[in-house]
Amino acid sequence: MSDPSRPVLVTGAGGFIGGHLVRSLVAEGRAVRAADTKPFEEWFQHVDGVDERRLDLTRREACENAVDGVGDVYNLAADMGGMGFIENNRALCMLSVLINTHMLQAACDARVDRYFYASSACVYAADKQVSADVLPLVETDAYPAMPEDGYGWEKLFSERMCRHFAEDFGMVTRVARYHNVYGPNGTFEGGREKAPAAICRKVAEAALHGDDEIEIWGDGHQTRSFMYVDDCVRGTRMILDGASGTPVNLGSAEMVSINQLVDIVEDIAGVRLKRTHRLDAPQGVRGRSSDNTQIQETYGWEPSTTLRDGLERTYSWIVEELQARRVPA
Repeated sequence: MSDPSRPVLVTGAGGFIGGHLVRSLVAEGRAVRAADTKPFEEWFQHVDGVDERRLDLTRREACENAVDGVGDVYNLAADMGGMGFIENNRALCMLSVLINTHMLQAACDARVDRYFYASSACVYAADKQVSADVLPLVETDAYPAMPEDGYGWEKLFSERMCRHFAEDFGMVTRVARYHNVYGPNGTFEGGREKAPAAICRKVAEAALHGDDEIEIWGDGHQTRSFMYVDDCVRGTRMILDGASGTPVNLGSAEMVSINQLVDIVEDIAGVRLKRTHRLDAPQGVRGRSSDNTQIQETYGWEPSTTLRDGLERTYSWIVEELQARRVPA
């Protein structure tokens, strides 16, 4: 068990999931230390009473600063984004291994209570994801290893480091494999955004500007499952509190094609748009969905937010952000 008198550390706290996690912990009365490499003005959320620190966690001394005196660690820090970023920045994605390497060493030396690592469904073998009618991915599908090049290899290696720090040094480590998390207060433009945010933005811009056409990456038949950020935060905290040290899927089993995702967002916006499919754009694997058998059996957990409900909240937030930029006539 963790020591409630010691603060909780969230790395990547200036990012999308990290910001929501910080807010959840503070809402329950926990003292939180938040660390991120981004300038404070670029953080997505700031929460009153949080010990915010701008730290480059690829450096050992920064990690030692971050973990000093903390109990639990949620390590969400990584250089990543949507498929467009991942496929064009493989070396940058792999350099995130420095973060988890130094964080594990510093956390071990500081004798933290528990250590959570945010992994990804990108660890799964590519040959299991070649069809849009993909079978949901189970945890054992990560081996034999053939993950997403760059980002997936870094995540899989860091998972192994967590395992061996637990075995060799007795650290309590927990690993969740995130499946396509989305929601408000995150990236929705600039090249790092993921599909739900990108589609919401494109539809919102078309609706606001009176356009009748949007661009879709790929033919739209590629499939994914998407998990709302509130479910991700609840699942993350549940997994750290749990007794299982093996990596577990944290995602939704509600699989849709990208074309179906566009259908839902168009319906929310009350528009119908012509779609131009860009076949040369980054698309990632052909199909990916989460098998939730293990998390159901271990924790009795299933996400509670439907895709439609989560997209409504996300679309409304993005519309507000876009409208706030418009200069009155």
